Amino acid sequence: MSLYEVRPYLGDRWTGLDNFATVGGDDTFLRAIWQTVLLAVGQTAGSLVIGLLLALVLEGQARSLWFVRTAVFLPTVAAMAVVAELWRILYYPVGDGAINTVLGWFGAGPSQFLNSADTALWSVMCVGIWRGAPYDMMIFLAGLAGVDRALYEAAAADGAGPLRRLWHVTLPALRPVLTILLTLAAIRGLRVFTEIFLLTNGGPNGSTEVVMTLVYKLGLERNELGIASAGSVLLLLATVVLTVAVQSSRRRGAAR
Repeated sequence: MSLYEVRPYLGDRWTGLDNFATVGGDDTFLRAIWQTVLLAVGQTAGSLVIGLLLALVLEGQARSLWFVRTAVFLPTVAAMAVVAELWRILYYPVGDGAINTVLGWFGAGPSQFLNSADTALWSVMCVGIWRGAPYDMMIFLAGLAGVDRALYEAAAADGAGPLRRLWHVTLPALRPVLTILLTLAAIRGLRVFTEIFLLTNGGPNGSTEVVMTLVYKLGLERNELGIASAGSVLLLLATVVLTVAVQSSRRRGAAR
């Protein structure tokens, strides 16, 4: 479909790479690509860092920790429609929204989180981090369970403090897990759609428009299926390149 002008009931017309040229020359699409990359990088970094910190705090076998881990994991399994409505309520203006109310206590508000072009993308990014970090936490917990405790004891005997043990023992042992999570989180960020569609629908003024929302609008609202398919193919290629690059980096690191 990306190589055709798709005309339902009239017969498709071959256009070759014209649809890709249209995507590459469209400022709206280029902006959506940039915002997709920015959102993917921010969500990936945020969810990995917070997920690792949660895993380090909640590592262990105590029954209370099992309960807390289950509670922390709930955002991941909650329906995105529920999550979006929850955050929309939190982002309400002062008097209604919890976040702006708290900011007002410190004289730092109010902020038009979802209604301002300056803050909308970052606000959506926070939702993605909040929802993705618990998933990353569970994978990190599985990786931490496989770290040889004798390494910690040896490092402590050599005088290594908690930060040095984290840097020289924990993180190297988690490298395979980190590679998998980096790939999954980046793909999750590149194909973000539901939270943006429900929270902002690409607004205000296109400040949260990403490739997936633009493809949806082009294909299903404007009936430009060929151009939408070209955008989807480019997103697929970006995902493949990213995955291959991360895996290649992992193999080179293992070879060393």
